[in-house]
Amino acid sequence: MKTPVLKEIYNTQVVPELKKLYKYANVHEVPTVEKIVINTRIKAEAEKQHIADLQKDIAAVTGQKPVVNKARISIANFKVREGMPLGVSVTLRGASMWEFLFRLVNVTLPNIRDFRGVARKLDGRGNYTLGVTDHTIFPEINVETGRKAVGMDITIVTSAANDEQARELLRLLGMPFRQSTRQVVQAAAAPAEVANA
Repeated sequence: MKTPVLKEIYNTQVVPELKKLYKYANVHEVPTVEKIVINTRIKAEAEKQHIADLQKDIAAVTGQKPVVNKARISIANFKVREGMPLGVSVTLRGASMWEFLFRLVNVTLPNIRDFRGVARKLDGRGNYTLGVTDHTIFPEINVETGRKAVGMDITIVTSAANDEQARELLRLLGMPFRQSTRQVVQAAAAPAEVANA
């Protein structure tokens, strides 16, 4: 089986860059992407057809059949009964994980209208969660009339020791992080300094 394009980029470009930047003694210390988890919520009153359509959409996006998550206990205040479907999730590893991340970074995110980059904040343990409000941004989704937009969370789990290393790993893999205000101010001030010189 052919090695995914992004995995090839990781091995040939990202690993040497991270080794040079953080002075890792061993190649096994270099952080990598371990898995990607995609979650989406189902409303309590959702019909069976809606759940089936959502499963088809997530399967088309990820290339893997998702699991329907059901309520373990009944909660009266939320109108939830035991066994009621609450969400759909899928966990990607290996080649399918690399392929999905490549399509997300290079095809899906750049095609969002007025896209200015994704938030830079990680969870404190080297993992990054990206919230998507409309699942139809993925080109694999066939937009039909009457279909409601569904939000989803895409969690990228890395083996990085901290957020800084994880952010650098994702940046080198092509994640389009939004520039911080400090970077924007520095970029704006740089031409003025050159002109004054």
